[in-house]
Amino acid sequence: MLSVKNEGKKVLFIVNKFAGTGYQPQIEGQITDTCGQFETECTIEFTRGPGDGVRLARAGSADGFDAVVAVGGDGTINEVARGLVHSTTPLGIIPRGSGNGLSRHLGIPLNVAAAVATALNGNVLAMDTFLVNGRLSLNVSGIGFDGHIANLFGGQLSRGLVGYAKLTMKEFLSFAEFDATLSIDTEELKATPFIIAIANSSQYGNNARVAPTASVCDDLLHINIIRKIPLYRLDFFYSVFNGDIEKSRFCTVIKGREIRIKTTQPVPYHIDGEPGGKH
Repeated sequence: MLSVKNEGKKVLFIVNKFAGTGYQPQIEGQITDTCGQFETECTIEFTRGPGDGVRLARAGSADGFDAVVAVGGDGTINEVARGLVHSTTPLGIIPRGSGNGLSRHLGIPLNVAAAVATALNGNVLAMDTFLVNGRLSLNVSGIGFDGHIANLFGGQLSRGLVGYAKLTMKEFLSFAEFDATLSIDTEELKATPFIIAIANSSQYGNNARVAPTASVCDDLLHINIIRKIPLYRLDFFYSVFNGDIEKSRFCTVIKGREIRIKTTQPVPYHIDGEPGGKH
């Protein structure tokens, strides 16, 4: 589920103007110019609220578009993908979010024109997906502190890496670990984590790799159970971006296909970085 190939096709681009740090009008021109170079007919639609990505993608598939391309962050990609589930229409990605975790994992260029060219002339990839409480997830979902931040960040006016970092530092000390029982396939364990990251791809975004060895094509999830890290352990935070997090004594990584999590109290969670509330 990634891109479309061959000239003379028609492609629908679904754009979230509110993704990342804001919309840049020249994006439309970059899309149309690049499509022209590949002799591809393009249609551009804009989302106006939650659920629009699903609706527009579903309509595009029904109308016979050869591919539907999500222009936004991981949340936008998730919405558009939900509209294409159970269809044969490929999904393309133009990363325009705050972190672009799935795009970075897949090696999709952050430059708009280059990403459009990749979507039009790349190879179609059959990738894994999974469900969280019945909702589709493509990248990384989680419960605990990352869910708490996602719930708060979703309502922030100031987005981007700087806004995310500021919010994380503000909330880090006050958020407590929680008791959980995890059943991963046939294995059961009890833990008191700060975060339980359920990873299909390797990273949250901005190259913060919570599961560096994860693959979207191996039919496995990487579940990283992370304890609360003392602020003075700067080596741990460095390892998140260096790709060494799985070696840390603060982490327990288990691979599996099915995971059930029971907690003693409601805990915030997220799906591909989008707020999920508490469960």
